[in-house]
Amino acid sequence: MTLRVVVADDQALVRAGFCGIVAATEGFSVVGEAGTGAEAVEVTRRTQPDVVLMDVRMPVLDGIEATSQITGSADTCATRVLILTTFDLDEYVFAALHAGASGFLLKSTEPGQLLTAIRVIADGDALLAPSVTRRLVAEFTRRPPPPRPVPPAARASSTALAAITAREREVLALIATGLSNSEVAERLCISEATAKTHVGHLLTKLNARDRVHLVILAYQAGVVSLDLPAYRVPLHPPRVRSRVQQAVRPGHRADPAE
Repeated sequence: MTLRVVVADDQALVRAGFCGIVAATEGFSVVGEAGTGAEAVEVTRRTQPDVVLMDVRMPVLDGIEATSQITGSADTCATRVLILTTFDLDEYVFAALHAGASGFLLKSTEPGQLLTAIRVIADGDALLAPSVTRRLVAEFTRRPPPPRPVPPAARASSTALAAITAREREVLALIATGLSNSEVAERLCISEATAKTHVGHLLTKLNARDRVHLVILAYQAGVVSLDLPAYRVPLHPPRVRSRVQQAVRPGHRADPAE
C-alpha cells in the first residue's frame, strides 16, 4: 500500500523540500500541496490522504484551525495530522493536540525520521518529538483547554472513563508510560493480541482518536502521575522498525489499536 501524503507549508522552498523527500521514497506519494490552512483543508477533503504534514503558522487559516477542521469533519476524520514546527515548545503545539493532531516533529528532523514518523502516524500511533515529549505532556496536562472547539475524537467524559474495566485501566496507565503492545503484554503477562484488544476497547470507550489522545486522557484523568520516571513515548519502538523494513501488504491498512 502506498501512503498518500499532503504537505501544507506557506514557505514554497520548505514545502518543495518535504514533497521531494516524500515523493522520492518508495511506498509514499504526495497527492497534494497547500500554502495556507484553508488550502490544506480543501486539498485534504478532495484527495483523502492518509497523513497531512501541517505547518503551524500559515496565512488565511493557521495550522491549528486547519487541523481542527480536518479531524472534526466526518469527511476527513480518518486522515492523520502530523504537526511540523520550528520550535520544540511552540505555543501552538498544545492547542494542536487539543485540535486532534496525532503528534508533532521539529522541522530539523532528519529525512529518515520524517518518513518513519509518517508511517507511525498512519498506523494510528502517537508520535512526539523525543527531545520534548515529557515537557510537552507535562505542560499540556496542566493547561486548561484552549478556547477552540475540541473535535469529538479528543473528548472523553468522566462517565466513559468510569466505564472501563480494571484491566483496561492498567493497560491505559502503561500506554501512558510509552509502552508498546508487546511491552504491555509482557508487563501484564498476557498475549500481545489480548493487549491489542484492550487498546482497541479503550479507543472506542474513550472516543480517542489514537494513542496520543489516550496518553493525554490518562494524565488528565489522573490515571498516572507526571512524576513517573518511566514515562516515554518511543520514536522508534521495535515493532515500528520492523514494519518499516517490511513491504506493506497490498490493501492493508493498519489498525489504530496496534
